[in-house]
Amino acid sequence: MLPTIVLVGRPNVGKSTLFNRLTKTRDALVADFPGLTRDRHYGRGVIGDRPYLVVDTGGFEPSADTGIMVEMAKQTLQAIDESDAIIFLVDGRQGVTPQDKVISDRLRRSKRPVILAVNKCEGMNRATVVAEFYELGLGEPYAVSSAHGEGVRDLVSLALADMPPEPEEDENDENERTPRIALVGRPNVGKSTMINTLLGEDRVIAFDQPGTTRDAIHIDFERDGKKYTLIDTAGIRRRGKVFEAIEKFSVIKTLQAIEDANVVVLVLDAQDAITEQDGSLAAFVLETGRALVVAVNKWDGLKEEKRDEVKKDIARKLSFLTYAKFHYVSALKAQGLPPLLKSVDAAFAAAMAKLSTPKLTRVLEQAVEQHSPPISAGIRPKLRYAHQGGKNPPIVIIHGNHTTRIPASYKRYLEKTFRTAFELTGTPLLIQFKQGSNPFDDK
Repeated sequence: MLPTIVLVGRPNVGKSTLFNRLTKTRDALVADFPGLTRDRHYGRGVIGDRPYLVVDTGGFEPSADTGIMVEMAKQTLQAIDESDAIIFLVDGRQGVTPQDKVISDRLRRSKRPVILAVNKCEGMNRATVVAEFYELGLGEPYAVSSAHGEGVRDLVSLALADMPPEPEEDENDENERTPRIALVGRPNVGKSTMINTLLGEDRVIAFDQPGTTRDAIHIDFERDGKKYTLIDTAGIRRRGKVFEAIEKFSVIKTLQAIEDANVVVLVLDAQDAITEQDGSLAAFVLETGRALVVAVNKWDGLKEEKRDEVKKDIARKLSFLTYAKFHYVSALKAQGLPPLLKSVDAAFAAAMAKLSTPKLTRVLEQAVEQHSPPISAGIRPKLRYAHQGGKNPPIVIIHGNHTTRIPASYKRYLEKTFRTAFELTGTPLLIQFKQGSNPFDDK
C-alpha cells in the first residue's frame, strides 16, 4: 500500500497549489478565493524518490459549529486519521495566526508525524520568515513555495523518510483496467449521496444546499471483487444562472471529468421536472462519445400515478438517448443501486469492446444484403469491408465506393445493426466511411 501524505491548513494557504505541484496535474481547483476546496481530493504524488498518495483537504476550521464548515472539518479529520504523515501548511506572509495555533494543537493529538511547511516564502529572507513559527511546537519549520516549487522535493523526502519500504506490486495489477465513472447532473440531485451510499461511508460532503461539491473528486472503491474509480462532480446549472467565478471553474472541471471518464452516470431528480439543462448535459455526454447510464434519483418519494407521468416526460425529452439504460433509484435508501452498477459494467465492457474485422465485415455484408444503400443521382454506393478504428467509444470504419452519397438514415441503420450484432449496450457507436481510391484517376 502506498504511503499517504495529507495536506492540512487554514483556507487559502496554498494547499491545492502544493497538491497540483506534487501530482504534476491541475486536478485541484486553484484561485484567489478562500474555501475553494471542500472535499478530500486524492492524487498520486510524482515528485520525490518513491510513489505515494497525496490528499488535498478543505480549509480546516476545527472550532466551526455550524454550516458547511463543520462538514469540511469532518472531511479533514477523516483524512488525518487515514494519513501516514501530515504536511501542515501555513502562510509565511501572514505569520502565525490564532487559527494556526488551534490547528497545531489538534494535529499534535493525532499522533501522526507532522511536517510544518511555511509557504509563500519566495523572494523573502527564509530564516527570518520561519523564526516565529517555532512557537507552534511542531519542530523545525521548512520554508517552501508551492507556486514556484522551491523546497518542495526536500519537503516530500522529509515526509517519506520514516515510511517503510514499498512492497513490490504484481505486474497483473498494473495492467488491470479500472472503469472511471463520472456522476454528473444538476445541483442537489443526489450525486454525492449516491457515492456515499455505494462506498458505505460519508466520503464526500452531502449537504442540503445546491453547489456543495465544487471540485471533481476521484474515489477508488471495490465491490464484488471489481475495482472502480468514481468521480463526484459539481452540479451544473443553466448558463444564465452561473455568476460566481468559482462555479464557472467547477463547470469546467465537470466537463473535463466527463471527457476523462469511461462511463457517465447522469443523475436526474425524479421530484423535479426534466429541464433543458438535463438535456444539454446529456447531449454533451453523447458528443464526447462516452458510455452512459441514467439514474433517476429520489424515486421512492413519488406516488404511482406520478411515476408514470415522469417516465413519459423522460421518454419525450431524452428520446435521443436510445443507447442508454435508465434506472429508477433512491440513493438515500440504497434502492436500485446494484442493477445500476451492472449496467455500468455492461456499458464499460461495450465501450472497450474489441470488434474483430472478419465479424464486422460479415455483419456489414448481411446488412447490405438485407437492405442496400439507396441510389443517389443514379449511383448506388458499394460497401466492401469494415474494421474497428477505436474504443471508448467503439468506432467502425467502413470502406467502399461513393460513400459520400450515403444518407444519415442508412448510417443509423448500420449503427443499429452493429449494435445488435455485438450487443453494445450503453455506449455510442460511431460509423465512419472511407472512400476507396480510383486507380484510373491519373489516366
